[in-house]
Order: sequence, then C-alpha cells, then structure tokens
Amino acid sequence: RGLKKKEKSQSADSNEIFLYDSSENVLVHKNNLTNEYVDYISKCNKNYCKYIGYTRIVGMNIVGKSDDKYLPIKFSADMSKSMQSFTSMQNAGLSSYPEQVGSSKSYVNENYDLLAGTYPTNYTDLILVTDNKNRLDVKTADALGFKTEDADSIKFDEIVGTEYKIIPNDVYYAKTPANFFVPNTDMKAHYDSDKAITVKICGIVRQKEDVDIGILQKGIAYSDKLVQKIIDQNINSEIAKAQKDSTLNVMTGEKLKDEDKDQMLAYLGASAQPYAIMLYPTDFDSKTNLLSYLDKYNEGKAKEDTVVYTDLAKTITEMTSGIMAAITYVLIAFSSVALIVSLIMISIITYISVLERTKEIGILKALGARKKDISRVFDAETCWLGIFSGLLGIIIAFLFTFPINAIIKAMTDIPNVAQLNPLHAIILIAISTLLTMAGGHIPARMAAKKDAVEALRSE
Repeated sequence: RGLKKKEKSQSADSNEIFLYDSSENVLVHKNNLTNEYVDYISKCNKNYCKYIGYTRIVGMNIVGKSDDKYLPIKFSADMSKSMQSFTSMQNAGLSSYPEQVGSSKSYVNENYDLLAGTYPTNYTDLILVTDNKNRLDVKTADALGFKTEDADSIKFDEIVGTEYKIIPNDVYYAKTPANFFVPNTDMKAHYDSDKAITVKICGIVRQKEDVDIGILQKGIAYSDKLVQKIIDQNINSEIAKAQKDSTLNVMTGEKLKDEDKDQMLAYLGASAQPYAIMLYPTDFDSKTNLLSYLDKYNEGKAKEDTVVYTDLAKTITEMTSGIMAAITYVLIAFSSVALIVSLIMISIITYISVLERTKEIGILKALGARKKDISRVFDAETCWLGIFSGLLGIIIAFLFTFPINAIIKAMTDIPNVAQLNPLHAIILIAISTLLTMAGGHIPARMAAKKDAVEALRSE
C-alpha cells in the first residue's frame, strides 16, 4: 500500500465541517503471486536466504481413527458458511513451517526444542506445537480426535505416532442430483481408500527459550510439500472443475464474488497460488542483497504486475528508532560532560606542571628561549600525552569487544555486535590529541609569559 503525495497543511478558517472520502487518498496494491513469481523466488541465491515459507489456503479432508471409530478431523470453518478459511485454519492451530533453502538446519530444528518423537524428515510427517508451558487448546485437541473429556493432560506417547488420512476430493465429496457437492459421510470408506495420503504426528515440539518470535501456531504444523501433494491430487477433481465453471458456491448454491470464488478454488486445491510468501535472510548483509533480488523482478513490469513486499526488520527498526535516538542523545550528553571535565583536568595538570617548573622556565629564558619556544615545549608534552592516552583508550576498547561480543552472543545469539573500525580508531586518536592540546594550550601560554628574573627567584 502507498499514500498519495501529502498536501501542504493549512488551517481552515470556517464555521463548517468539510466532508471528504479518506479512501481517495490511499492507493491499495494487490499482489498477484503467480507461478512465475513463485519460481523466481525459489531460484534466489541460497547464500542470501535461509528459509522460504509459503502460506496456502488449501483445505484438508482429514479422517482419523479412535477406538475403532472413524472421525472427520475439522480444522477450518465450513466453507459453506465462511470464506475466511485461512484465518480459521490458523485459529484452529494448522500452519505450515518454512522450507529449508540455504541453512544446514531446518526451521523447526533451529527454532524449536523436541519434547518427544522426532523432527519431521518426510512430507507426511506432522508435528504438534505446544506453548512454553506444554499446553494445547482443548478445542485443538478435540479436533485432533484425542480424548479430552474429564482429562487435564495427554501423555506424549498417546500423541506421537497418531495417524490420519487425507482424502482426495473425488473420494471425499459426492455429487447430488442437483449438481451440488456434499461430503460423503462414510468415514470408514474414506479411511480405507488406497488414494488417501497417510500422515502421522512424528514429534512434539516447543519454541526454544532464546527464540523471540515463532511463526508456527499452537497445534499441527506440516510441510508445504504436503500441500503441494494435495493440490496435485485435487487440482483436476470434479468439484474443482465444477467450481471453476460456476459463479455459485458448488456446495451451497450461494452467489460468489470474484474474490470469494478465488478463495473457494484455493480451498478445493484448484489453485497453487500462495496466499503469502515469507523469506528469511541469512543475515542483515544478505537481506540487502535479497531485497535487491526482489526489486529486480519488478523491473520493466506494469504497475499491476509488480509485487510489493514488507520488510519486517525495517519496520521494527523504524518503530524503535525513536527510542534509540533518545538513548543516543543521552549518551552524547554524558560524553560531552566527560570531554568538558577532561579538558578542565588537562588544563589543571598542565598548570601544575608549569608551577613546578617555574625555575626551569626562567633558566630557558635566560639562555635565550623565546616565548613561543616555551609554549612549544608544553604543547609538545600535551600532544604526546594525547597520542598515548588515545592509543591506550583504543587498545582497552578493542580488548573489551571480545567479552562484550561473547556475552551478547550468549544472550541473543547475535554475533560480532561490538566492532572497532580502524578508521574510527584513527579519528578517535586524532580527536584525543587535539582535545588534550586544546586543554593544555592556555597553561602553556601562561608559562611563556613569565618574567625570566621572577622565574629564577622562585623555589
């Protein structure tokens, strides 16, 4: 989304309220995530991107078995009543995890602790995601077919290994004489179908304590490859073809808007177009290269064919920029006070040195030293003092970067936060030298103005 150019602010002098349409000042862009764009994303440099996550609105006709009973497993809302399938699936705890691209570890392995079972290795492997207290919403547990009545908990071994069957549309839906489609109620026939995809819960995971944000919903998480397999099965199903050719909902007969029809087709597996794509850069430097790669796709394309992305890292940075700016100003204020105090202390030290060497100044003047020669002696001393103090400060700062980086790495898993740029080090030494000379120059001028006779009489 974008805004039109902001008009110049001008106060109105009127006793009336003027009406306007705020939507006229907003430009809304709808991304068209075509197969061409998905292929383009999949070919991005593996050194730039660790994971790619696809979110698709694809319904799963799942059937489970419990105590010789065959149960329909319903995660999403009934499409005949609501078109908000994606939101409903998330609320019910059904989400896909990003696929591994340029990382040695899968997204689940890197961000989630394994509580029981194994990490997923096959597209038919499902994982159950709990919160940090090993809790799962009772409605999600009910939807999965587990016994929750009069129960406060479920054993891990009762969950791991649980199998379900994903039924193709042509098996799951039956056509009525009125050319509408309804789910077939024979769940046992569905479960025993040789066309069904067998999936199982291979493990139970929980977000790691050092991971701040986890994208998986609490409930069942699956691979995008499983979704693609379901789409391959259902894209040419009878109900999908009927929905493509109809402006009505083929299950209810209700009139569909274009947007609702697109969602209905996606739910039935008749469209592989993702609802959203999430890219996970390797690091901040790689993020810049990855964004350049995304921008390159839009070059030469019409405005309606371009794809607009959201840089979440940049958004978060902009949100915190105000706080960081305030902290920076406070640190600058403290540094300024420290510099002023340092200048005063250098001036005092140099002045004390002048008082202690008054007789030496008198001898130098008696031997023919000029005022500027006396001044240069003290300026040279403060110059060397500034150089050596600057070098000492840089060495100490450099040595401190090692323990600081180790502590931050252990706390946030972010490496090499504290760094010392050689150019910055040279600039800091120059500043230290100039400030030291500035602080000692006034006492040096005072030493140069001393009378030779008075200086020789001092003890």
